[in-house]
Amino acid sequence: MINTYYIGGSPCAGKSTAAEILSEKYNLYYFKVDDFLDGYTKSGALKGYPICKKNIELNAEQIWMREPSLQCAEEFEFYKEIFEYVLADLQKIRCENGIITEGAAYIPNLMKQIGIPGSRYISITPEKEFQISHFQKRAFVPFILEGCSDKEKAFCNWMERDVLFAGEVQKQCCENNYISIINDGSMGVDELVNRVAAHFGLADILFEGTVQIDE
Repeated sequence: MINTYYIGGSPCAGKSTAAEILSEKYNLYYFKVDDFLDGYTKSGALKGYPICKKNIELNAEQIWMREPSLQCAEEFEFYKEIFEYVLADLQKIRCENGIITEGAAYIPNLMKQIGIPGSRYISITPEKEFQISHFQKRAFVPFILEGCSDKEKAFCNWMERDVLFAGEVQKQCCENNYISIINDGSMGVDELVNRVAAHFGLADILFEGTVQIDE
């Protein structure tokens, strides 16, 4: 997968926006990990992976009313459990131009373990206030928290989980010499996209080609 570009990080940072724009501009295949999480979770549960099984069995109250530090630790374990499925799906894609893929699943330590060089990986994480302000505007949030006895507390736990997750991703990037962008909302979309493109060396590349996905 030498022409695969990975964007990791945490939610509400601009990963999807950057990947979508770059995929269109450079004719790259866009693989969004979040679109497949339900299937990966079910596959992991069938294999007996503990966090995958727990994610299926727990209700909203049990998920979001837990301590944020526990939620964060289990989120990292979850991505470790499903990583094999992410890689397997990436291997099925045949794109002459390359692949751009994003998701919190691309944890820096996992990227290092499979030998992804710094030139092909970058993380984007949001600053806390920026993250919360954007999550508060998202229409799906009430549906996620449906069933929680204290939705305000559940939302605070969720946000704190993601803050802890972002901090650990930033730490792992530093330890593994990966570039980490912290989005505090002061940079525009164009600037963010240009920074990612420049890091991947895409700025001067013009792609023309076709996409094929192996069955």
